[in-house]
Amino acid sequence: MRKLVLTSGLIFSITSLLAQEPLDAIRYSWLTPQGTARAQALGGAVSALGGDISALYTNPAGLGLYKTSELVLTPGFTFNNSKATYRGASATDSKSSFNYGPTGVVWGIPSYKANSKWKNVSVGLAISKTANFNNNVYVSGENNQSSYSEKYLDQLISGNATNPDDAAKNYPYGASLGLNTYLLDPTYDNNNNLTGYASNASVSTGLKQQQIINTKGGISAFSIGVGSNYNDVFYIGGSININTLKYIRNSSFRETDATNVTNNDFNYFVADDYLRTDGTGASINLGIIFKPVEALRVGLNFHSPSWYSFKDTYHSSLTTDTEGYAGVKSQSSLDLNDGYSGEYTYRYKTPLRLGAGLAYIFGTQADVSSQKGFITADVEYVSYKGNAFNTQDNTNQGDKDYFTDLNNTIDKVFKSAVNLRLGGELKFETVMVRAGFGYFGNPYSNNYFGNQPGDVTNASRMNISGGLGWRNKGMFVDLAYIHQIIKDAYYPYRLDEGVFNAAKLSNTVGNILLTVGFKF
Repeated sequence: MRKLVLTSGLIFSITSLLAQEPLDAIRYSWLTPQGTARAQALGGAVSALGGDISALYTNPAGLGLYKTSELVLTPGFTFNNSKATYRGASATDSKSSFNYGPTGVVWGIPSYKANSKWKNVSVGLAISKTANFNNNVYVSGENNQSSYSEKYLDQLISGNATNPDDAAKNYPYGASLGLNTYLLDPTYDNNNNLTGYASNASVSTGLKQQQIINTKGGISAFSIGVGSNYNDVFYIGGSININTLKYIRNSSFRETDATNVTNNDFNYFVADDYLRTDGTGASINLGIIFKPVEALRVGLNFHSPSWYSFKDTYHSSLTTDTEGYAGVKSQSSLDLNDGYSGEYTYRYKTPLRLGAGLAYIFGTQADVSSQKGFITADVEYVSYKGNAFNTQDNTNQGDKDYFTDLNNTIDKVFKSAVNLRLGGELKFETVMVRAGFGYFGNPYSNNYFGNQPGDVTNASRMNISGGLGWRNKGMFVDLAYIHQIIKDAYYPYRLDEGVFNAAKLSNTVGNILLTVGFKF
């Protein structure tokens, strides 16, 4: 059996109590546009269309196209199927949840001056779920190159843990649990001097690795916006978004001796981690729509970064079976913290977004009821390098240094991406048929943080959508189905040195949305 032994020559840059990493940034910023069933059926390509409450979240200038007022309700349902491929083995899982799109009201207010070129002002108010974190992921494979327990050794090295008794108390979310359950042992020379620490996980003979991850939560955005119409040619608008974020992650990582040998001082360990992130943030959207000719609309929009304040709550536990060496031992971070979970507050900023759109309307333009349909297209630029974390305590130099290193890593890991969306609608009197497509480019650069050949991640998101609509006598009903294909990567653990591998993720997500609206 090979025991993993690390010495103080290693440098570990990430503080054991701080859980933020580059993948957290992608979780909160690599998002597909949300909207009503109409907007989603069109692939989200609505920045030049307007006349939909989704304009609050895409291009608020679209509020200016409202001539009347309306109340909108958008319930939905999401089902997620995930597949993870790790070290040549694949595993699947699934999860379903209720969802909702823009739900709110738009007031169309005509100009009080009969001859004014400012035809009307519209005010919109809505709440929408702009991100859904509900998912189950199952990762499974065999590994004879590294162990999850090595990250605990990294903690000890980074903290210069020269006293094993102190080390058994000072790392309650990792290494201390390993020492107290005998997954880790201090090592000594012949003179009883500490030489380092070792893991009892039998790497050279192979480890069966399994991880079950359950996540839930999302981002809800409360938005209020104003749009105005100048001479039915030029439309401007802006909106303010107040974002509320909740992310809950339960993870269970298990390593088992692949040999089934009962006398090598290691059978298995299970590491359970709980993380809850709560946050509030704000952003603004600005936009214009221009009609150079009656049938053509051109839209431009700007989405500012979202500035968040986050609070993490977390705890960990470890159960280890070292067979005849120490048997089965368990310990929780709660045991070492007088029953309290860990807490940490910090700040986060998403990247800004720039978008443009075109829409061409078929049929008689002056009479909406005579329009035969339209085609629409959007393009969006996002620089994911703009993701940034920061400390909320400017007096703590250690935290400052940690976030500086993290943001430098983000700058290397991510790049700019271009997102494309297309949609179209055919109108048959009171019934509409819609279809759409969206492609969201790879946010990762060639400097992705894996350390093995082929770890460059060619991630992408693709939406294929369709739907039906009905409008008659001040009421409308829209139904949409959105099929999303997601390719991404996930690292069960990362190490300062040594081999660690990515699990390639492939998710298919189905969304069903129903929008019911009433004009008044």
